[in-house]
Amino acid sequence: MDFRLTAAEDAFRDDVRRWLAVALPRFLAVPAQREPRTAAERIAASKAWQRTLHDGGWAGITWPRAHGGRGASIVEHLIFNEECAAAGAPDSINLAVALGLAGPTIMACGTPQQQARFLPRILGGDDIWCQGFSEPNAGSDLAGLRTRGVLEGDVIAVTGQKIWTSFAQYADWCILVVRTDPSAGRHRGLTFLLVDMKSPGITIRPLVEMTGEAWFNEVFFDDVKVPRANVVGEIHKGWDVVLTTLAHERGGSAPHARLRRELHGLLDLARRRPRDGVAAARDPRTRQDLAQLAVEVQIAKLTAYRNVTVIQRTGRPGPEGSILKLFWSELEQRLMETACAVLGPHASLAGDEPRGVDANVWTRELLWTRSATIYAGTSEVQRNIIAQRVLGLPRA
Repeated sequence: MDFRLTAAEDAFRDDVRRWLAVALPRFLAVPAQREPRTAAERIAASKAWQRTLHDGGWAGITWPRAHGGRGASIVEHLIFNEECAAAGAPDSINLAVALGLAGPTIMACGTPQQQARFLPRILGGDDIWCQGFSEPNAGSDLAGLRTRGVLEGDVIAVTGQKIWTSFAQYADWCILVVRTDPSAGRHRGLTFLLVDMKSPGITIRPLVEMTGEAWFNEVFFDDVKVPRANVVGEIHKGWDVVLTTLAHERGGSAPHARLRRELHGLLDLARRRPRDGVAAARDPRTRQDLAQLAVEVQIAKLTAYRNVTVIQRTGRPGPEGSILKLFWSELEQRLMETACAVLGPHASLAGDEPRGVDANVWTRELLWTRSATIYAGTSEVQRNIIAQRVLGLPRA
């Protein structure tokens, strides 16, 4: 593959930089947006940044212009993410389900009425979405889900439980998969729904993680009435819609840009923290670890570019995305482990402990990154995909 950008792609990068140079300082001038401290503040800041992107014409980079997007290529999307990360723009992970999963699924499989109703609000950052896929006994094995959907005239009555539902307590809408035909095979008899999270019968129970925060949730549905107009695709044929959603979940991304920013932060930390009487950055063992991380961040970048190249050639995300997901998620854990080794005993301080370093962000991130090898397909699932669909190895 050719890693050189075209003249048009270079021009696109220049446009992004010029816009960020003006818009980002204005956005960060608001303290609550520059340093949101609570989960509610982070949600509000994400929505405000998405509105800023929308007003500037940068929302939905790869979405078709017919649906309000910019109609850019996936390479341009990668460039945009690189520049945002380099500039320190907010990470809109809170809107990831809306922009990366719900929106593309509705564009591909939704009705014109659903597209008109939901897509503009997703682009504008008006609604938070969550993903109701995983269940207590059906996480990575999604076809094993048991949440029932009973057809009752113009509605589908939903009863069951979902778990590990990120942002559910803040969500306005949920993309939900239910079993509407229990007599059908595992991959049949499923239906894909768009559910108003304010509907009667929904109970949300936040799960406190080892970071001390509660992003994941248990969500209980007790005879929740969902209009048939909110069915995506056909009733009993939701698995086809699920595959569309998962293709985007495991598709191309640019995690290397965020990792590079974190690596630069770690280098700065190593210059400030002492180790055996010198700065940690001068310690031979630490230098070896930092050099290894720098090499691996570059590998992550090249893997991301290779992933994008495959998508450009085939028009869809492939199993190669599993290589990228597996590599970056485990690399980020190694990076945070190195940071905490540099911190030494201070790495045991967390939360609002005033004796900590850098507001204890490194410890929090070390704990948070444990989830990265679980969500969006565990490392074990990614290794199975790579073994079978990339390397062509037989199933065990």
